[in-house]
Parts: sequence; structure tokens; C-alpha cells
Amino acid sequence: MLNKDLTISKDMFEPAHVDPNKSEKIAKASLNFWQDSWLRIKKNKAAIVSMVILILLIIMAFVGPLLTPYGYSDQNTKHNNLPPRIQGLENVHWLPFDGTLSRRDGTEYNAYEVRKVDAYYWFGTDNLGRDLFARVWKGTQISLFIAFMAALIDMLIGVSYGAISGYVGGKTDSIMQRIIEVIVGIPNLIIVVLMILVLKPGIIPIIIALTITGWTSMARVVRAQVLKFKAQEFVLASKTLGASNFSIIFKHMIPNMFGIIIINTMFSIPNAIFFEAFLSFIGLGLQEPNASLGSLVNDGYKSMIAFPYQMIIPSIMIALIMVCFNLVADGLRDALDPKMRD
Repeated sequence: MLNKDLTISKDMFEPAHVDPNKSEKIAKASLNFWQDSWLRIKKNKAAIVSMVILILLIIMAFVGPLLTPYGYSDQNTKHNNLPPRIQGLENVHWLPFDGTLSRRDGTEYNAYEVRKVDAYYWFGTDNLGRDLFARVWKGTQISLFIAFMAALIDMLIGVSYGAISGYVGGKTDSIMQRIIEVIVGIPNLIIVVLMILVLKPGIIPIIIALTITGWTSMARVVRAQVLKFKAQEFVLASKTLGASNFSIIFKHMIPNMFGIIIINTMFSIPNAIFFEAFLSFIGLGLQEPNASLGSLVNDGYKSMIAFPYQMIIPSIMIALIMVCFNLVADGLRDALDPKMRD
């Protein structure tokens, strides 16, 4: 039923007053590509947590060796093979930081009290009495340096090679792609092992060995993107305006594929860490007194039954770094290029 007191006036049928100055006002600030990507990656909790863990690990890789009074190469054979012991946690017996070891018959004893050692080694010591806390963080530092340098060189070579191959095309592209196929056809392990044997083990030879074949996947991805961009309007406009080929490739095309480049680089870092650890584990890595995570695992493997902490701690570090890098790379893939999610 209609309300009898309701009156309908002509004013109710007049058009609404619209302020032309506010009709197209943007209520929210526009976002650029990187801001929009950051909003997407913030929704990925696993990637954010992994990013925080990686930042902490990178900081500790440089700060960790300074937190202990023992140098990573200082030897004290009187303190060899001591288990982890941390101030304040030594009386908490359910934590593995009270300095106890197990005998073959299953009985436990405090190695520090038996050997009358008045010191604290947070991660224990190795068979030469070197502090594992300092060595683990120094090994993390070296492993991350090798991985980042290998990934950076792979990115520079792969991006340049793939961009030139895809843009020039024709016989040049065919020859450059056949070279990649020859390199990929040879097993990566054989090339790396031969290079290490020729150049002798060390940081620079390992980086060179990792980059010999590591750039090929980046080159193929970049070439495919260049072939896709080559016929688009902004490239044709640049040619019409007289831009050089170098300018078109490195000032117009490559900035449009930063997302793909970053994603592939992030995925190549854990691969480089694993490969370096593998080389060190089979004895082709760094030589004493230098240490990487792989060489620490190799040293701990020799006494795994008696002193398992010597292998478990660097193994956990390798696994943590690789898992975090893969989760961050996966989050960046979803954020920078949502089409790749499917």
C-alpha cells in the first residue's frame, strides 16, 4: 500500500547534478608494473616467508663468522669432534645443544665434561678441531657467491646471445642455435668435471665450469621472446624512427622481458648451489682450508655414524637455501607473469 502522506513532486524527476570536474576523477593511484607485481607476491605467504629466511641467511653468511671467537680455519686438535653446545641451552637435555654424544652401546656422555673442555662450540667442531659454526656460515657465504656469480654470468651471456640470435634471424640464427644444440647435447656433468680437472679446483674454475652450459636455457627463452616482440608495433615504430638494432634490442625489447629474465635467473641460483655442492661432495670442489656447504657435507659424511651433526647441519643449510629460492622463484613467476601460472 502506498503511503497517503507521500507526495510526488516534479523535482524528483529532474536529472542529477554531475560535477564535470569530478566525473573522471581517479579515486585510487595508478600502479606501475613493479608495484602491481609486489601486491601480487605479497599474497603468496610461502614466498614472503622464504624471502625473509633468505635475507636472514645472507646476513648471517657475512655476520656469522664474526659472532664466534674462533676462525673458520683455526685448528685445535685437543677440541676435535666436540658436539654442539650453546650457553643457556646446555641444561635442556631434550635439545641437541647440551654437548652429549652416544657411545656404541647406546649410553650417552657429556663430551665437554669428559675431556675437560671449558668452551662453547655452537655447532660443534670437526675432526681437526675447527669451529663448525664459523665454517658453516663461511661455506654458506662461498656457496651463495658462486651461485650468484654463475647465475649473473648465465644471465648476461644468455640474454645477449638469445636476443641477437632471435632478432637477426636467418642463417645467423640457424648457426647460433646449432651451437647451442651441440653444447646441450654433451652431458653437463662431463663438461664441468673436465673443466675442473683442467683448471684445478677453486672458486673461479667452479664458476667458469657452471657457466659453460648454464646460459643455454636463458638464451632459448630470450630468443623466443624476441621472436614474439619482433613483429609488434613498438619495434616497427622504433625502426621507422631510425633506431639502431642495438637500441631496439637492449632498450626496447629486453626491458619488456625483465620478468622472464628474473624468473629464470632465480631458478638457476638453486641449481648452481646444488651443482657446486655436488662437485664439492665428490671431491672436485674447494680445497682446504676453504669450505663450501658441499665440502662440509663431504667431510661430515666420513664420520656420519659417530658424529652425525657434522653432516646434518650443512645438509639442512643446503636444503633450506634451495627450498627457499625455489619458493621465491615460484612466487615471482606468479607475480611477474601471471599467465605462466597455468
